[in-house]
Amino acid sequence: MVKSFKKKLLIGALSAMVCCSFAYEAEAVNHAEVNPMAVSQNVDYLVFVNKTHKLPDDYEAKLPLITVKNSFGREFQIEPETYRHFEQLRAAVKQKGIQIELDSVYRSVARQKEIVAEFTQKYGADYVKQYVAVPGYSEHHTGLAVDICLVVDGKIIDDNDEMIAQKEIFAQIHPLLAEYGFILRYPQGRENITGYSYEPWHFRYVGIETAKKISGAGLVMEEYMK
Repeated sequence: MVKSFKKKLLIGALSAMVCCSFAYEAEAVNHAEVNPMAVSQNVDYLVFVNKTHKLPDDYEAKLPLITVKNSFGREFQIEPETYRHFEQLRAAVKQKGIQIELDSVYRSVARQKEIVAEFTQKYGADYVKQYVAVPGYSEHHTGLAVDICLVVDGKIIDDNDEMIAQKEIFAQIHPLLAEYGFILRYPQGRENITGYSYEPWHFRYVGIETAKKISGAGLVMEEYMK
């Protein structure tokens, strides 16, 4: 998929949200009150998307999505099982005194086109090549990829460099991912295989059994899907 957008166009909006009180519990809103298990029966949790593997053309039309909110009131669309397991992960890291929140989840192909144009103008083509996927080649089109932000001492941390600097926090989060069906999609030192720079904030839901296989073998998805 593509890089998360820690240097986002939403920073201004997030800054305003900092003034609000932070509810430690996420305000999850399922707009249709659907049963996650029911709507996710036909989801391909191993759908493979990277810089050379395009999302199937009909994938988005078949994707079940629910609308949820993070603790700041920002709305996101996400695949139901992915959200259910993310909330379990969020509760687990909360027990360690760590607050994680949704920062970017599903993005349509149309929205990806807008982002590429916006980021090219703002940061330049080299930055976009490193951090932003070509429309149709982003994991965020799947609804199964989650970018998180951190809340540390009441401050939202979502900038690329600031996030990467939170080594101690991510050292506690990453070992828990597989237990809840997630993998770290773009790990450090595997850039030549994934095609993307290290993203400690980008988690991909693949299901618990598969996540344990991938993580246990020290693989990235490109290697597992061969």
